[in-house]
Amino acid sequence: MTRQEAPVSPPVVLTIAGSDSGGGAGIQADLKTIEAGGAFGTSAITSITAQNTTGVERTHVLPTEEIAAQCAAVVDDFDVAAVKTGMLATAEVVELVTERVRETDAPAVVDPVMVASSGDRLLETAAETAYEDLVAESRLVTPNADEAAVLTDIDPESEAEARDAGDALVEMGADAALIKGGHIQGDAVVDVLVTADSVETFRHPRVDTDATHGSGCTLSSAVATRLAHGDDVVDAVGAGIDLLGRAVRYNLDVGHGPGAVHHTVALRNQAARDETAQAVEGIVQSLVDANVGPLVPEVGTNVAGGTPYAERPGETAAVEGRITRTHAGATPNRGVRFGASTHVARLLLAAREHDADLRFALNCRYDDAVADALEALDGPVATFDSTEAPPEAAASAVEWGVERAFESVDGTPAVVVNGGAYGTEPIAFVLSQTPDALVDRSLAVLDQLDSDRD
Repeated sequence: MTRQEAPVSPPVVLTIAGSDSGGGAGIQADLKTIEAGGAFGTSAITSITAQNTTGVERTHVLPTEEIAAQCAAVVDDFDVAAVKTGMLATAEVVELVTERVRETDAPAVVDPVMVASSGDRLLETAAETAYEDLVAESRLVTPNADEAAVLTDIDPESEAEARDAGDALVEMGADAALIKGGHIQGDAVVDVLVTADSVETFRHPRVDTDATHGSGCTLSSAVATRLAHGDDVVDAVGAGIDLLGRAVRYNLDVGHGPGAVHHTVALRNQAARDETAQAVEGIVQSLVDANVGPLVPEVGTNVAGGTPYAERPGETAAVEGRITRTHAGATPNRGVRFGASTHVARLLLAAREHDADLRFALNCRYDDAVADALEALDGPVATFDSTEAPPEAAASAVEWGVERAFESVDGTPAVVVNGGAYGTEPIAFVLSQTPDALVDRSLAVLDQLDSDRD
């Protein structure tokens, strides 16, 4: 029997940029990001680079007629919903792309690529002035601090100066300007989005890594993809920044240089949800079968499992209503769903800041008998006292406590203990990288408790 086709119609995004033979930036990064974002990626290559994670060895700019032919081939056949520009290299190419963007109704995201993350220059000095006309045609322009200084003569070393640079770009004709703060020193990265009507500031912790190859390409492509889906600029930028933060933290350790950002990280994280929920269900069943009632605290036990790149509680699967002790044994109140845990999920995510391979955690009773039983485990036990958290850490006492706990032991602890406070029972949190390890550790504690009683 011949099967009927079932075509889908994703929005089309056109990227006009240079090729990166190393695969981490340029056209390659753009297409990976666009496809991961649910759009169809098309391209017009402006230049060929011989580069990798350590730097750019050679560049070859294509003749403008070849670039124009690629653009024409795309727009003649596809209904382009957004355009993204990257490495343009020369004034002639910038001028050509400006004309093509002007002729296209689709919103354009202009990433004014001037210098690679390795420090290699990717734009002729003579082409800097030509960018003014391209900026004027953009829905959004996304310079980093150095590029903003070239375009506006304002060196944005502070949030106020970033707003000023953004205002200058909007006055130049851009609908919006995102001044990226990644190149500005500080514990937090501050990105400032300026439109004619508003200023939005995005703050997020800086990731301690040099693996940022392709970060600008990935961000601008992600924003263009969201615009193609119909998002407004503020929402599109917010989604792009969120994706890039995760892509930088869970970067790709490839090559002999610092590595590249993980362009498909959000897609892969989403794809792991079913597997993660099933793993938590398996853990719960194993605990129920073994009747872990003696380990269940008064508040109940919960099991949390995070997706491989989880960053928030909603990306952890847990038991809705927890596991409680009954006359029939340990029983889960309801099923497993994402976002069902707050406390155990927060502790797991805090622990992942120190060991990103941790995926699973559960909370259990903690008293003198359990403390003795924990000695049977294959890893250290770390303790913190939540009553010692300073006032400024009150809202993040769990995160503060986990940091203290990890500092107190060598390596990753098998268990983190919150000593509790007056009116609050102490709790032990068992951690693991795999579901089997979490079950094994929990049952080892249970067996030791039984043995101690005998």
